[in-house]
Amino acid sequence: MYRYITLREMPELETTAAEWFHNKWGVPQEAYLECMEDYLNKKTEYGWYLCMDNEQIIGGLGVIENDFHDRKDLTPNVCAVYTDEAYRKQGIAGNLLNMAVEDLRSKGITPVYLVTDHTGFYERYGWEFLCMVQGDDEPDMTRMYIHR
Repeated sequence: MYRYITLREMPELETTAAEWFHNKWGVPQEAYLECMEDYLNKKTEYGWYLCMDNEQIIGGLGVIENDFHDRKDLTPNVCAVYTDEAYRKQGIAGNLLNMAVEDLRSKGITPVYLVTDHTGFYERYGWEFLCMVQGDDEPDMTRMYIHR
């Protein structure tokens, strides 16, 4: 049985989580730590959500102001959605997405946005295609989704 937690529930995982996300996405670990610190210190309600198999992180996502695109008005953004390959097709990412949306909604933060190249996946969890946005330093436009 997997456990779904917020980083505030297990703040001792901060460094481990930052390293886990860094290894999946290649974004500097310091960038994750900075966002996680703001969340843990209650400077923001934009949180970090993890799926645990015993003591191991197997899935996760974060919520940040802007996920490296030109539409600064579309905020906050779900970012870094990832499930370890061996654990895919079990609904983990969907559960994490729903957890984040509900947590933010309970704090009066809605809608929520995300950028992705995937089509079909996010729609299953109530996300709708909104528009194309220009990613920072990216030649092609990318898809922006909204969860109302």
